[in-house]
Amino acid sequence: MFFKLLTLTLKTNSHKNINVYKSTWKNYVTEATFKTKPFRLHKLENGPLTEVKLSKADALKYYKQLHTIRRMETAAGNLYKEKFVRGFCHLYSGQEACAVGLVAALRPQDSVITAYRAHGWTYLMGVSPLGVLAELTGRQSGNARGKGGSMHMYAKNFYGGNGIVGAQVPLGAGIAFAHKYQNNGGVCLALYGDGAANQGQIFETYNMTKLWNVPCIFICENNGYGMGTSVDRASANTEYYTRGDFIPGIWVDGMDILAVREATKFAINYCTSGKGPLVMETFTYRYSGHSMSDPGTSYRTREEIQEVRQTRDPLTSFKERILHANLVTNDELKKMENDIRKEVDDAIKSAKSDKEVPISELTTDIYANNLEKIIRNTTPFKPLIHSSISSTVYN
Repeated sequence: MFFKLLTLTLKTNSHKNINVYKSTWKNYVTEATFKTKPFRLHKLENGPLTEVKLSKADALKYYKQLHTIRRMETAAGNLYKEKFVRGFCHLYSGQEACAVGLVAALRPQDSVITAYRAHGWTYLMGVSPLGVLAELTGRQSGNARGKGGSMHMYAKNFYGGNGIVGAQVPLGAGIAFAHKYQNNGGVCLALYGDGAANQGQIFETYNMTKLWNVPCIFICENNGYGMGTSVDRASANTEYYTRGDFIPGIWVDGMDILAVREATKFAINYCTSGKGPLVMETFTYRYSGHSMSDPGTSYRTREEIQEVRQTRDPLTSFKERILHANLVTNDELKKMENDIRKEVDDAIKSAKSDKEVPISELTTDIYANNLEKIIRNTTPFKPLIHSSISSTVYN
């Protein structure tokens, strides 16, 4: 039946339409239009577009990023359980669409700073899966030579995950102020969680950035729980996008990568027009506990987690949308998934077997421009000699 329809179309359509139809039939469509959930606005007359276009190339790119982060975080959790990763380890599984959507709208001059749930962000900002996983295991092929670990990863224009709750927000305002001071047209994305949203330093930062009209986008990743406390129990006002007072805000479905991308484009245009900062709330969910020491089921039910996985998962929902729109084929995605699996599996092996940095590297990368030869040790009686060779590598 399909073959007969195709033949009829080829006979009756114009030459131009025939080429379009043949291309669609053979290679699927090259662009599709999707609708997002309505945005909620605070002190804004107009918001982002709710009807968005997606090209085949971007669909494949976003799916690769989503799938890579998910597989990396699964690997990180397993490495922690095997005791190859020590200390703190905070996984991003479930929240991938926030980071992928935000990065999709970034320009080369823009900057990002986030909290300690930063593995996926590090990858998106240019570090390979090996650079991330080896950093987790403290090995020299890590993006900071294994000296930063889970909570301190960095890349170009990426000022890392900050280990102190909420401390990255005023730092992000400083980065944004530098963009304005240097007049390079850049903005800074400063991310924080709903648990950090009640801190005084965030409201102080709101005030300063609005006074100076600093190009900073404050992004509250609302995953429903600050450590082990639900947002309803922790916040009198759970509409985090309205908390900027005089600063406008946008609520966006953080499980929809296209909605996040469009909201970020809108926010960047707003900030670069000289209007100052903007607050964005991405409504998302984390599947794991707050950290690896938290099972994540003492303050929420397994049924709740499973329901989100089945109805709102950013990875499977995006996959279904692009397949249904005929942007991609199952075979294309299957091959991509196999390639990602191999890359991450190879990175796991290297992260386990690679060497740690030598003791002589302990004193490198402490200062951008060190003026003293002597570095304070754990006691004042045995100081360390500063090494002049910088060893930081962004793999």
